[in-house]
Amino acid sequence: MVKLNKTDKLVLEALKSEAKELTLQEIAEKIGESPKKTFKSLRKLFQNEYVDTKARKYTIINKE
Repeated sequence: MVKLNKTDKLVLEALKSEAKELTLQEIAEKIGESPKKTFKSLRKLFQNEYVDTKARKYTIINKE
């Protein structure tokens, strides 16, 4: 189990609150972080199978 930081949790919450895929820029604006910091978080979440990406849009993976 990977340890999630504040940015990781904000990214997950932003994706959960939307019923659609979001781009990196949309997520960064929604959580108030830079695109660079948001991308680092998304990469970590993707590698640990929390989010999925298609055509540069991100969605949350339902882990139930």
